[in-house]
Amino acid sequence: MIDKDLFEKGMQIRREVMGDARVDASMSDLDDFNRDFMEQFITELGWGAVWGREGLSRKQRSLLNLGMLAALGRMSEFEGHFRGAITNGLTREELREALLQITLYCGAPAGMEAFRTAKKILAEVEEESKSV
Repeated sequence: MIDKDLFEKGMQIRREVMGDARVDASMSDLDDFNRDFMEQFITELGWGAVWGREGLSRKQRSLLNLGMLAALGRMSEFEGHFRGAITNGLTREELREALLQITLYCGAPAGMEAFRTAKKILAEVEEESKSV
């Protein structure tokens, strides 16, 4: 059974960090098979119960996610969270330093993928800012 308050809190945080388009795209794919996973585990637990805690800032959570996702080679999720890290206020310099740290501890292949993905997202964000 879903905790409506945690779900709503999670959905709000998720939208603020990841953006409406990404959240809408992931939620548009719900069916009986994956609904509990997306609503309860990802949104309620992940975004509401964990991201909603006060112990770390959103910037800190974003940095942690980038390191973990790069280490795991989950570039699709890394891409979304890199964009979220920008939304959470990480500067280009902080992001570059994080990617260098990732490269040191996760290895050159992970670093190459992370930098490649980061350049793509930075270019998209720059292009989006021109059209606003």
